[in-house]
Amino acid sequence: QVQLVESGGGLVMPGGSLRLSCAASISIFRGFNMGWYRQAPGKQREFVASVAPFGITNYADAVKGRFTISRDNAKNTVYLEMNSLKPEETAVYYCHSWGGDYWGKGTLVTVSS
Repeated sequence: QVQLVESGGGLVMPGGSLRLSCAASISIFRGFNMGWYRQAPGKQREFVASVAPFGITNYADAVKGRFTISRDNAKNTVYLEMNSLKPEETAVYYCHSWGGDYWGKGTLVTVSS
């Protein structure tokens, strides 16, 4: 069964940090780009970051310098380290695999005081 399972979301104060994790089935992880998207209430889903199989990364301009995407190829897991979070970054964060356009169910990140 192909799956992506996100974890690590929660409530954080403005300026705080969170680390998201996404555990993937091996068939859609090994050899494929992995990434994170987010969807805020009332807005379209948007790209956040991606990482290629051997570590080349790409980021949305809005998160450059604050977010770090990484992957552990031995654990079939991709991570998103988020720092200096802003209230407008409250959203459901989704893990994505380009190995067939698979999506996780998402994890909610709420940035609020």
